[in-house]
Amino acid sequence: MTPTSAPTSLVGQDIRALRTSRQMTLADVAARMGRSVGWVSQIERDLSTPTMDDLRKLSTLFDVPLSIFFGKSEGPEEERGVVVRAGARREIGGGEGGLVETLISPDLTDDFEVIHSTFLPGAKLDHAISRPTTEVAYLMSGTLDLVIDGQSFTVTAGDSFRVRGSAYSWANPYPAPAIALWVISPPVY
Repeated sequence: MTPTSAPTSLVGQDIRALRTSRQMTLADVAARMGRSVGWVSQIERDLSTPTMDDLRKLSTLFDVPLSIFFGKSEGPEEERGVVVRAGARREIGGGEGGLVETLISPDLTDDFEVIHSTFLPGAKLDHAISRPTTEVAYLMSGTLDLVIDGQSFTVTAGDSFRVRGSAYSWANPYPAPAIALWVISPPVY
């Protein structure tokens, strides 16, 4: 991998999964990228490698963090796509606002994704977000304040909650990290 090119493993699969989860065609992506349909197809099949500039454009197009295209070691060949070791999880997001997330799913090719989120003490999402997904989260430890569709909740370890396309925000004003496991459909990262 050169400094101006993307990592070669899983990038094509991830791009295809992001495209299809957004119900976009190869032609849609090609038009928005200013590229040919053949180029997009080759990227998705890992026959060509997108440049960093291409990945920036794709992350903007799909509204995902650039970091989703980069990951840690994938482990032994026989485990790829099946097992994700704790030390090999792909970090996603930029860690903004005190939120640290890793992808538990082996890749983005399923109809859902599983995310491990750590909300550090003092972490806060300053503005509500809404996305066309169904999300269920299980709080494994800590305490987290939520606002879902204008309604406030405080969840603690063992609680779960669901968001169905509603505007939501969160905050951890507590002294301990809050750790959650999210299942999101369709994949957004």
